[in-house]
Amino acid sequence: MDKQILASFQGKSYLKEIDFTPEQLKAVVEFGQAIKVAEQNQTLQPFLKGKNVILLFAKNSTRTRLAFELGAQEMGANTVFLDPTSSQFGKKESVADTAHVLAGVADGIAYRGFAQADIEEMAADAYDTRGKHAPVWNALSDQWHPTQMIADFMTLQSEFGQLDNQITLAYVGDGRNNVARSLLVAGAMVGINVNIIAPQSLQPDQDTVKLAQEYAQAAGSQILITDDLDQGAADANVFYSDVFVSMGENNWQERLEALMPYQINETLLQKSKHYGHDLITMHCLPAYHDNQTQVAQDLHKEYPDLVGNTGIEMSDAVFKGAQARHFQQAENRKPSIMAIMAATLGNLELL
Repeated sequence: MDKQILASFQGKSYLKEIDFTPEQLKAVVEFGQAIKVAEQNQTLQPFLKGKNVILLFAKNSTRTRLAFELGAQEMGANTVFLDPTSSQFGKKESVADTAHVLAGVADGIAYRGFAQADIEEMAADAYDTRGKHAPVWNALSDQWHPTQMIADFMTLQSEFGQLDNQITLAYVGDGRNNVARSLLVAGAMVGINVNIIAPQSLQPDQDTVKLAQEYAQAAGSQILITDDLDQGAADANVFYSDVFVSMGENNWQERLEALMPYQINETLLQKSKHYGHDLITMHCLPAYHDNQTQVAQDLHKEYPDLVGNTGIEMSDAVFKGAQARHFQQAENRKPSIMAIMAATLGNLELL
């Protein structure tokens, strides 16, 4: 863990992966691993002692909220959670005005919202009247999910021992959503191969693909965008899925018609040369892999011809299989977010 690289995070916001260099991303992954060990050994340092952290969430959350709220508290910070029902944000107060107010009472701001432009504006205006800046952390936007990536890379590093082009991650499903775009770009940055397997209508935009290609070329890795399941799965030792319809969308019939052939199931896993060994599955959760949620039950009733009884974006058998690493990802959300907060806002002299 390079302390000098970690020190370069101080005072900076984390709005999207490319805000930092590949070396910085790898350093915060290592920091996350160290924090996880320190938690387990009960030797965690109070990196955020005396700090105030605000969680401003315009979208619902389970893992991200818990990671920010509990993680900050465990490092000594005070936390306050605000949503649209408990604040004036989005109704009577603009992004810029809210940013100034929050920076005047808090040291750091986790913002989970819709438009990436709003999060960028929040960071640009998060100054108090004395000119002190409060780092802003993107807890999810419509374009990027940068905190998820650190947890995912911790999971991959723990599984394979390194982050390099010996790992080929195949993301299967909606290739335009925030998780797919972040995996494509951030994966290329740290040097893993990334395959996006999606129908042509749901593949990432060309600007994102070009950006990922540039990082991949520098790192010595490869990216592949394809609608061909055989081609995309052939070399994959990681299969990654996300829900077919993101928060704020409601086009289920359209997405089910397009994406049910792209379900991660045993048939897809068997297309990989790594099948039966050295292969894992990942999902950022929540997952519709069975009928134990209201959403899944409603979808089965409304679209019985499109949805089978074995899950939606991932089959229940695969989700519960020995290769599944979804809950390891979920556990890594807290130490990874703790590492981001500590690196950008914390007292690194405690290292």
